[in-house]
Amino acid sequence: MEYRLKYISPAGIAEAIAKAELYRSLNEPEEAESICRDILNIEPQRQLALRLLGLALTDQFTGSASDRYREAEQTFQKLEDPYERLYYAGILSERRAKAQFSSGLPLHALLPLFEQALRAFGEAEKVRPPGNDDAILRWNRCVRLLQTSADVSDGWEQERNPLDAQDTPPT
Repeated sequence: MEYRLKYISPAGIAEAIAKAELYRSLNEPEEAESICRDILNIEPQRQLALRLLGLALTDQFTGSASDRYREAEQTFQKLEDPYERLYYAGILSERRAKAQFSSGLPLHALLPLFEQALRAFGEAEKVRPPGNDDAILRWNRCVRLLQTSADVSDGWEQERNPLDAQDTPPT
């Protein structure tokens, strides 16, 4: 028997995307990745498939050298919308840092990755669509994680105040 990939039909893309989203929610990122690759084989610039593929790759991060960081980065760079490129660059750095933290690296060693994520989220916030606070939500999660680690937050907060005047809630 010959092992060759088959192509899905263009009419099946919407259903395939729904399946990829389902597999991600079921914590089966390898299945979601495979489906996204099937979609991208016939529509290489399908934005939702690119986003899902990049996320499925980051879902598989373990904090090891074998993580496919560069592949996820290249996938997110194909996103056409400037906000999405910035936002998903932040997600990429954040997930890489969290995976490495979970694998045992101390949080202070991961500070550059978290700062990279914060820079990307900060830039994404500047160009976000009206009503989209996703970059702010991710920023705040990173900051809270950093604040919970005494060895990092003491030095980090002295250098940077993440809640400057522009970030205070409206009155």
